[in-house]
Amino acid sequence: QVQLVESGGGLVQPGGSLRLSCAASRSILSIHVMGWYRQAPGKQREFVASVTSGGWTNYGDSVKGRFTISRDNAKNTVYLHMNSLKPEDTAVYYCNAQIGQGYWGQGTQVTVSS
Repeated sequence: QVQLVESGGGLVQPGGSLRLSCAASRSILSIHVMGWYRQAPGKQREFVASVTSGGWTNYGDSVKGRFTISRDNAKNTVYLHMNSLKPEDTAVYYCNAQIGQGYWGQGTQVTVSS
């Protein structure tokens, strides 16, 4: 088992940047894939980005070139660096650990608005 706690969300203007963090309750060394998903009001949860223990990354088409995912195994933390934010990036962002049945954090709200 693992508990995940997201932080770093907030209100930002279009074109701005944010860094989200996902802190795990235990070592993530053995967790092959960590990822970020998001859910906007009235929409299904969608894949944002993932990173493997070997550092391979994958991104959803809507965020490629703007978002960067990284993991710090020493700090048991996964990050999502978000640049050039758009209003359509507004959503609750969730951290995911792909072990067992999968584990999710409680989410952090990101609002992009002028």
